Amino acid sequence: MPEIILENITKRWGKFFGVDNVSLNIPDNSFITLLGPSGCGKTTILRMIAGLETPTEGRITIGDKVVFDSNAGINVPTNKRRVGFLFQNYALWPNMTVYENISFGLKNIHEEMPVLDVAAKRAGDMVRALQNGHKVKEVIEECRDKNGKLDENKAYVKLIDNYSLSIFTAKELFGLGIHTSSDPQAAAKTKLSEYENKLSEIKKKYEAEGKGLNDKYEVTKDGMAILENRKLTKEEIDSRVRACSRIVKIGMFMDRYPAELSGGQQQRVAIARTLAPEPQVLFMDEPLSNLDAKLRLEMRYELQRLHVETGSTFVYVTHDQMEAMTLATKICLVSNGVLQQYAPPLTVYNRPSNLFVADFVGNPSMNFVDAKGMQDPDGNLTLTILGDKKVRFIPEYALDMNAWRHVRDQSIEEKAKAEKERLSKKGAVEKSNKDEVFKYHVQRVEEQDDSIADEPVITDEDFVIGIRPEAIDLDENGRIDATIYGAMPTGMESTLKLRVGEFLLTGVIFGNSLFKIGQEEKINISGNDILLFDRKSGRLICAGSLEL
Repeated sequence: MPEIILENITKRWGKFFGVDNVSLNIPDNSFITLLGPSGCGKTTILRMIAGLETPTEGRITIGDKVVFDSNAGINVPTNKRRVGFLFQNYALWPNMTVYENISFGLKNIHEEMPVLDVAAKRAGDMVRALQNGHKVKEVIEECRDKNGKLDENKAYVKLIDNYSLSIFTAKELFGLGIHTSSDPQAAAKTKLSEYENKLSEIKKKYEAEGKGLNDKYEVTKDGMAILENRKLTKEEIDSRVRACSRIVKIGMFMDRYPAELSGGQQQRVAIARTLAPEPQVLFMDEPLSNLDAKLRLEMRYELQRLHVETGSTFVYVTHDQMEAMTLATKICLVSNGVLQQYAPPLTVYNRPSNLFVADFVGNPSMNFVDAKGMQDPDGNLTLTILGDKKVRFIPEYALDMNAWRHVRDQSIEEKAKAEKERLSKKGAVEKSNKDEVFKYHVQRVEEQDDSIADEPVITDEDFVIGIRPEAIDLDENGRIDATIYGAMPTGMESTLKLRVGEFLLTGVIFGNSLFKIGQEEKINISGNDILLFDRKSGRLICAGSLEL
């Protein structure tokens, strides 16, 4: 499967930038989730890679092929990009069976592909299956009901799944009657020699013509498969349908109609239909959003397994951070059309690049606490938090705040300069949906209406401390007095709202203890994943620990 490279991709409508100068490198065989709030541009990015949306500017490469380049005037249509698309709406044909839905797109394929000898393939598949007559009998005998009656359709599916056959070969194998023989191994051996001779004769015919057959039963010349423009044979269509149905476990539903299936089964059909044309990349746009919570969890495991089994590159759009965290090899987090962070899930969780990422990822959400102070000569920072509490923030590595601020100011200046240069070019438009520093929320007992409050004057002494709920511990020797303001037990853990003066902190306490509203407690803030953000730019400075 190919890697996908996006270079400076922009999509705008007038002055509104849906996607703003996004660059991404999606590695081969990766599972990438595009995560962000509604309207952030994640689906637009997906649609531009797939060719369903035309970028305003930029360049997209899939494998070694440029599929879009605004400067070179290249825009390869969707059907030539060999990508599969799974929509939020499964879009199954209601008047077609499951088999017909999956095979529908395959019947329209007409492209250059290797010449397949169908007779040789069937003979080869039969040779493979007949190696063990006892196994053939065992597989078929499993398909008897409680009254001892054999279900032939079920037997066909079992043979298909066990030996990776087409329905035509499965019926032929069943028709040999191996399962009715008192000595199935001897019966299989007799038939085996017939099919071996048949396969040998086909190979000899090609050798006489100076050709051959490879292990996929494709006709070769000088060791290379012979290509021709053609449609898929019935054997190939059926083999692909059966292989995909086997992967998503819907082999028994081939003759049913979509209305006779559950939501999860319909989704499996939609996945099989998407996989059948063997796309280079599989795109999914919130495919689990129509399912209930339990089924959604089950399908996450199925998608993980599917990714490993197919070896495909998956690009997955979701606004559900839990889906992104559990499925992705890397998360691409987008806000206002701008790429905020592109990293593995645990990196996004433990080291978010800015306040927006920190707030968006994590459930319950991160606690944000305003902090004011300066860096000490030893490199630590002395800060005042939660009104009047003095703490020391100890960075995880040597930190020079003056040098950090210099880099910050330089990058802001360079960005402004680049934007000015862009606007000076002919046809450039100014972005109407301006980028702003994320307005984080500090929890208070009495919530304030920030819309009518004056904008605070922010200096280099202003910081924001980010504390994940699991970093808050109840400790009888804790340094901070707190009151239980709210408690939500879920069995193995409880989510608590802790009042500290006029502020509220969210904590997750593991165990099945019961907590009473108004109960007095002492807390500590522990661990080395406490985050220090720059309030002026919203960027992460570093992680570290707090000394209370």
